[in-house]
Amino acid sequence: MDGLARAESPHTVRTSRLTLRPVGPGHLADLVALKGDEAAFGLMLHGLRTPERAEEELRDDIAFWQVRGYGTWAVHLTEDDRFLGIVGLMERPDGRGVALRFALWPQVRGKGYAREAARAALAFGHAAGLARIIAVARESNLASRAVLGDLGLQPSDTFQHQGHRMLVFESLRPPAPPAQQAPARSAS
Repeated sequence: MDGLARAESPHTVRTSRLTLRPVGPGHLADLVALKGDEAAFGLMLHGLRTPERAEEELRDDIAFWQVRGYGTWAVHLTEDDRFLGIVGLMERPDGRGVALRFALWPQVRGKGYAREAARAALAFGHAAGLARIIAVARESNLASRAVLGDLGLQPSDTFQHQGHRMLVFESLRPPAPPAQQAPARSAS
């Protein structure tokens, strides 16, 4: 981003260290770089993206936000506004449901940013009315599986994809607290 003052979206989410902003045109260069980097994006569904595909996805992500009220955020370190990666809630193309996804630059991993961003995205999604949010990780992707487990997602299914065993995890919206009961009246 260019560092210029900008109006924040009502869908911007802040955590103790991060600012999650819905992706917009100003994120294109960062997204092209992230989605074209093997270490950052190689394990994502459909793998690396060409610059043209990254631009198409950005247009789709912007439209998705307008229709659904949730989508993909650019994750920024609040202290210096540095772009760290993405986190999002997207409809899976295989019909399994709305899925949490995240991809951060390798050099910022190991600092808890993925957990912090993913936790905020899950909370946003459940508050927006999503009763079930899934996440999919390759069985061999121990780092993503650790993040999902730490967030409380539970294993729910498996499937094969391009020769890899994929694990499906789910997060269910906590039930609403029971309505307060009127105190029982005693018979006199």
